[in-house]
Amino acid sequence: MMVDGRVARGERTRTAVLDTAVALATEVGLDGLSLGQLAEALGVSKSGLFAHWRSKQDLQIATIERAREQWREQVIDPARAAPRGVRRLWAQHVSRLDFYSAQALPGRCFFANAKFEFNARSGPVYDGIARSHTEWMDYLELLARQAVELGELRAGTDVAVLAYEVEAVGVAAVIQFRLLSVEVVYPIAARAVLERLRGLCTDPTLLPEAPE
Repeated sequence: MMVDGRVARGERTRTAVLDTAVALATEVGLDGLSLGQLAEALGVSKSGLFAHWRSKQDLQIATIERAREQWREQVIDPARAAPRGVRRLWAQHVSRLDFYSAQALPGRCFFANAKFEFNARSGPVYDGIARSHTEWMDYLELLARQAVELGELRAGTDVAVLAYEVEAVGVAAVIQFRLLSVEVVYPIAARAVLERLRGLCTDPTLLPEAPE
């Protein structure tokens, strides 16, 4: 029991440290993230962090994995409350916009920033980012495919193209949230996807009406 308690506390500490690493990476980039900088932000000794990550690359990879967990917990899971089909696909887009507008992270999106940062690179860190992106796109395609199978989106809908369009709006939104304001960007980013889904939907009343 005592061992289990220590393990649980150690895991909670590790998660808290990685939460700080994810947030820092959205400001300074994954390449700018270091054990020394993380230790300073947490007010702990750098040597204490070496027990978890022996190198900067180990820390970067662990940070990517924690960002994936955060994305699932804070963006994907809330949307799963919506019924499967077109309503869940729409809820997924709204959940993403809500996550950005709430400024849960200083740079709003870990993955959007990391993908731009490592776009021209190779290696284990890039591979982790690319794997996460592929998983996310596959998930968006799955939501769209389920909507087609349920008869809520028109037969013949190209789910890969639809997923690409939804993702493109999301990426544009996170960039413009920082350049403009939530009040300006959120309604446009929401309406762009809503109108696209209503145009493909066999029963548009499943979705809210686009505002005038």
